[in-house]
Amino acid sequence: MLVVFSLFWTIFVQIHPAFAQTPVSSNNTSSLGIATYLSIKGDNITTGRIVSFANNGYILSKIAYDPLTIGVVTQNPAVAIVATESATYPVVSYGDAYVLVSGENGAIKKNDLVTTSTTPGVGMKAIHSGYVIGSALEDFSPKSKSDIGLVLVSLNIHYFANRITVQTSLLDIFNLSAEATYEQPTTVFKYFIAALVVVLSFAFGFWFFGQTANRGIEAIGRNPLASRMIQLGIVLNVVITVVIIAAGLVVAFFVLRF
Repeated sequence: MLVVFSLFWTIFVQIHPAFAQTPVSSNNTSSLGIATYLSIKGDNITTGRIVSFANNGYILSKIAYDPLTIGVVTQNPAVAIVATESATYPVVSYGDAYVLVSGENGAIKKNDLVTTSTTPGVGMKAIHSGYVIGSALEDFSPKSKSDIGLVLVSLNIHYFANRITVQTSLLDIFNLSAEATYEQPTTVFKYFIAALVVVLSFAFGFWFFGQTANRGIEAIGRNPLASRMIQLGIVLNVVITVVIIAAGLVVAFFVLRF
C-alpha cells in the first residue's frame, strides 16, 4: 500500500509542479518549517523579514503588533511548496525560523515574545498585549535601538494578553486604534464624525439650556408675578435642549449607516 501511495504521489507531483516539495540540505537551512511561496510587494525582501496581509496583497509588516501577520521570509527552508509563479518568496508560518529584529524595545532574551514593529519587515520584543509571531530561542543584545540582527524564533502567531494595568490598557487601546485606522480608514473617519456630532450636540444643548435658564431666573427675580409664565418658558427650553441632543444622535446614527 505504501509503495502504491508513493508512486501515486510521484506522478501527482510531476503533473502538478506547484505542489512539489523541495528539500534543502540541513547545513544550509535557515528555518525548520514548511514554506509557501508568495508574491510580496515591496523592496529589500530578504531572509527574516516579517510578512503581513493587506488589501492589495502580501507586504512587509509595518505596524506594531500587526494582527494580519502571516509568517517570515526564509530563503533556505527545510521544505518548500514551490510555486509556478515568478517573483515569489518562501514564507514560513510555523516551526523555527530566523527573524530580523531590532533593539526598539530593548534586548531580547531567550523565551521572550517577538512581535512586529513600524520598521518594515523587522520585529521587536513584545512588551504589551497584542499579536506576536512567536518566542525567541536565543538572545539578542543590541547596542542601540536601531541595531538589527537575526534571531531564531519559534513561530506561533497568536494574541498575547499581558498583565493588565491602567498604563498597558491605555496603550492597548492606542495600538488597536492605530491598527483600525490603518486597516479601515473610512470606517474610522465615520466613527470620528459621528462622535464629533454627538459631542457638539450635547455641548450646544447644555449651553442653550444654561443661557435660557439664567435669563429665566433673572426674569423671575425682576417680576415675581410672571413667574408661572417664566417657568413654562424654562420647561419649553428644556424640551428644545432635548430635541437638539436627539437630533445630534440621529445625525450620528445616519453617518454610521452610510
